Amino acid sequence: MCGRYRLTAKERYLRDHFGLDGDPAWAPRWNIAPTQQVATIRQHRSDPKRIFGLMRWGLIPYWAKDPSIALRTINAMSETAAEKPAFRDAMRFRRCLIPAEAFYEWKRSGPKDKQPYSIGMSDDSSFAFAGLWDRWRGPDAKAIETCTILTTKPNPLVADVHERMPVMLRPEDYDSWLDPGVTDSKRVVDCLRTFDAALMKKYPVSTRVNRPENDDQECAREISVLETAGRLF
Repeated sequence: MCGRYRLTAKERYLRDHFGLDGDPAWAPRWNIAPTQQVATIRQHRSDPKRIFGLMRWGLIPYWAKDPSIALRTINAMSETAAEKPAFRDAMRFRRCLIPAEAFYEWKRSGPKDKQPYSIGMSDDSSFAFAGLWDRWRGPDAKAIETCTILTTKPNPLVADVHERMPVMLRPEDYDSWLDPGVTDSKRVVDCLRTFDAALMKKYPVSTRVNRPENDDQECAREISVLETAGRLF
């Protein structure tokens, strides 16, 4: 799964990397957690431009009776998303990019202990998770836009830590993934391949990242696994 990640790139870098018309309104985040507002990028349906926006992490399908389903839909398995009721319409009509620089995953290090790791690109550059989004209206008719991150089988780098990893899109696949004219999910399956481990790195970080309220540069600082876990709460 993917339950925590970071995005700290400057606005102008996000603009250039993701082909946006202007600088997006985004402040650096070191420890993004489910239910929070996250950065997303969609393709405009009638104009050839990409749209930056914020959505709540945890997808609420448009047909849901209440928003509590979002607690179970922060991730969607890429292998089955096209068939699952919660995700199949979004796979056809509402795909998005979710910019990131790294995600955090936890490896069991004892009966009750887990060591968090930061996992990202070897050059620390930004990338995009494959995301799906939806728009839900509550009893008050107010619209809430939400999203989920697709996951896949891990590459060798991640398999040492977890049995799943988020789908990291290659820049050359951004256009295909976002194309609103592609409504057959089978045509975007090639975008969902496991990312090349040779282009990535991972390193241990403090258990400070365990708590969503901790959102600063210390969350991403590399540590020795011999350091006392949890000393920076």
